[in-house]
Amino acid sequence: MVGALALAACNRVPAQPPQERPGLGLFTSLPILWREGDGIAAQLAPPGDPHWARPVLEEGRRLVPLDTLLAPGALADIVIAQPRPLEPAENVALDAWVRRGGHLLLFADPLLTAESGFPLGDPRRPADTVLLAPILAHWGLVLQPEEAAREIAGAPFPVRAPGVLALAAGGSADCRIEQAGLIAMCRIARGTVLIVADAALLEPASGPAAAAQAWALRRLMRQAFAR
Repeated sequence: MVGALALAACNRVPAQPPQERPGLGLFTSLPILWREGDGIAAQLAPPGDPHWARPVLEEGRRLVPLDTLLAPGALADIVIAQPRPLEPAENVALDAWVRRGGHLLLFADPLLTAESGFPLGDPRRPADTVLLAPILAHWGLVLQPEEAAREIAGAPFPVRAPGVLALAAGGSADCRIEQAGLIAMCRIARGTVLIVADAALLEPASGPAAAAQAWALRRLMRQAFAR
């Protein structure tokens, strides 16, 4: 028995130190890494209940917060979730990064339903809508807001007031549209982009709801970052 335990211990693969894990970039206006607060001190204060998505994003990875997309560097995988409006140079840099072989998981919600402690128009508030028309058009896609509430039969995760992804007229995108326009999976040169036209999956949750959302996020990450 002792010998078997010793052999099992020898065969166990040690966990990678954080600095040796592959990096995962995160570019978002949502309070996933930092709590929503008035001022830097409040934002960096330890949250009472950490966002459920953070440990999911960090599973086997070294999370790299990004405040700009101008220099993604050596990152192979990036999650963009309800970003602020991109500068023209950021659109160019993101497109170039994908075409070189980057893998992107993008949550683009035309009507964010998550609650915020700040009023509409406050710059401290998460982006209520995404303004990504230039980069999406460059990839051959359009994101349209849905004027009427709709249900998506068999949606694999919670959706609230989602948009509709569609191929642009006359475009030549290598994209597959799924779930009635909720999801688009595109190959862009050497890279891939998985786009979700809603961000309700990333809303705060606890208990069984958080577990279900974590399962769905893991599934999307496996699909987006598969080699």
